[in-house]
Amino acid sequence: MEIIIQPTPEAASQIAARIIARLLREKPNAVLGLATGSTPLLLYQELIRMKLDWSRVTTFNLDEYVGLPPDHPQSYHHFMHTHLFRHINIPPNQIHIPDGMAKDIPAFCKHYEDQIAAAGGIDLQVLGIGTDGHIGFNEPSSSLASRTRIKTLTDQTRRDNARFFRSLDEVPYHVITMGIGTIMEARQILLLAFGKHKARAIAEAVEGPITAMNPASVLQLHPVVKVCLDEAAASELKRADYYRWVYDHKPAWQRG
Repeated sequence: MEIIIQPTPEAASQIAARIIARLLREKPNAVLGLATGSTPLLLYQELIRMKLDWSRVTTFNLDEYVGLPPDHPQSYHHFMHTHLFRHINIPPNQIHIPDGMAKDIPAFCKHYEDQIAAAGGIDLQVLGIGTDGHIGFNEPSSSLASRTRIKTLTDQTRRDNARFFRSLDEVPYHVITMGIGTIMEARQILLLAFGKHKARAIAEAVEGPITAMNPASVLQLHPVVKVCLDEAAASELKRADYYRWVYDHKPAWQRG
């Protein structure tokens, strides 16, 4: 696990964008796993600015609310098209987002897993982290071997996400999410976290024990994880100075 601490969310997002750009240069038909929410917005803005070639890229999104149609302003379909897809040259048939309106959710979840496998697996998965350590919508106590499935959101997650809705009452109780086992099969993982409110979850995920109570802690077992943080999100890391020293002394060819 490589911890990259930068002064601001903008600086951290630029590094994350360079990591993705390098992958797309090396593998134009890469398969990307994408996240939603406020955390990756700066990353997507930087990727748009870079004017990369997305014509052969395939994407799979982590999650979607159950019961929200694709054109709902708070659906993740709407989010991804607004903040990324309509600004790049990716063919629509290469975009995959869970169907929150699926009539048979278990069957859809199996189909989503089959689509990922048929695409050759995910080369790089973008993640955010919840204040309780969730990745995707895998809440604390989620199985560390779980696959794509329906999940019930915790009260904390619903409250965290209420800022995107007119009221807490409008926040759905259920989502479809890639499982932790699905996420861990990506060949590379890129986790972003910004702000003091993410500091404890990051410290527990990076330096704490591996536990289902902080689902992101399982990333300690993944061979290629880069964690891009601003100073606030890194503020509770005990070895922050060491992580800065390591990054500052990387050979130039490793910087992307």
